[in-house]
Amino acid sequence: MDETTSPRPVAGWFKFAAIASILFMAIGCAGYVIDVTTDPQSLPLDQRNLVLARPVWQVAAYAIAVWVGLIGAVLLLLRKKTAEPLLLVSLVAAVFTFVPLATVPAIRDNVTTNDIAMAVIIILITGTIWSFARHSRQRGWLV
Repeated sequence: MDETTSPRPVAGWFKFAAIASILFMAIGCAGYVIDVTTDPQSLPLDQRNLVLARPVWQVAAYAIAVWVGLIGAVLLLLRKKTAEPLLLVSLVAAVFTFVPLATVPAIRDNVTTNDIAMAVIIILITGTIWSFARHSRQRGWLV
């Protein structure tokens, strides 16, 4: 799209999808805050072991995934092109957040099927949000 032209009119569902994206990322941010402020000693033993086994880079990837994702989702609602690369960063960070489920023995040995299912669902939703941003940019809805 030429920089001198106005953005194309957006689909009627755009605002709904952008708000849903913000809500998803906000839930992730709330989960992160709860996760990092909870005293591991207050958790059941199996959950405590998982928390204590996490590498620092996993917690950092979690922070990047949710906070950058929230910023990207807000920019998506505001129809800014910068939303797309930020949401891609969020997706990559989300993938890294769940890598220890398969690679860190202390985590891998204590992870449940529900944990794996949640990881897959979160990655799929985050990927869908990034794909939505990419589609929106390609359609000329973002400026």
